[in-house]
Amino acid sequence: MIKKIILFALASLFISNTFAGVLTLEGSYQGKNIYVTNPFVSTGVGFCAFEVSVNDKITTDEVNSSSFEVDLSALKLSIGERVVIKVKYKDDCKPKIVNPEDLKVRSTFEIVPTTLKFNPKEGTISWTTKGEVGKLPFIVEQYRWNKWVKVDEIEGKGRIEGAFYSVKYLPHSGENKVRVKQIDVAGPRYSEAIKVRSVAPEVKIKVDKVDKVLEFTDDTKYEIYDNFGNIISKGYGNEVDVVNLKKGTEYQINYDNKTGAKFTKK
Repeated sequence: MIKKIILFALASLFISNTFAGVLTLEGSYQGKNIYVTNPFVSTGVGFCAFEVSVNDKITTDEVNSSSFEVDLSALKLSIGERVVIKVKYKDDCKPKIVNPEDLKVRSTFEIVPTTLKFNPKEGTISWTTKGEVGKLPFIVEQYRWNKWVKVDEIEGKGRIEGAFYSVKYLPHSGENKVRVKQIDVAGPRYSEAIKVRSVAPEVKIKVDKVDKVLEFTDDTKYEIYDNFGNIISKGYGNEVDVVNLKKGTEYQINYDNKTGAKFTKK
């Protein structure tokens, strides 16, 4: 009886040591299969991985080789459908997923023609998409100060049939350019830029030499730079606290639609 208990304990210990862990990969189906390298067990017989499941269902993929394919195409998944792959492996080894990026969401959106537009009454930029196969943030950018500046960000809905989006937008005086972008594993992807005409009056700095407060004639976005090109202050409003700036020093400022304007701290 004691001998049987010892043998059972040893068998249980062997089994627990053999099953070392689970390699998990989560993402969205993008129409591609996943590939796994599968080394030999360092002590014992056979290969490292011994079971694969997709969305908690064990697959019939052949794993007894140095590399194998997780055939997602056989599972009749929809593009953009959530996928969780689990690879169980033995002790003293670990398999490796070769192409995990193929489960990452790709930017596939299209903006329906003429829907990217500015609503001056509501102060918004809005647009309608189609063809989204996964959820990625949309970033709205405005061209000002000789560069593209982020306006706002909104989470994508990932609806292939289409979705409507709207964010708050504060144009500078005169002509504006606005675009929408997404960033996926391959990098940024942009919409066509649209032009927006603002009837707001041109903003000006009230005086060139300032003591404690730099004042504008109206609310505006701004960026202040020192002589080395370092940004030392930025924000939105009709005045800026400059008490801590160095006296007698000239600074550069971007504001409204103006780039590289200058003022001196008294």
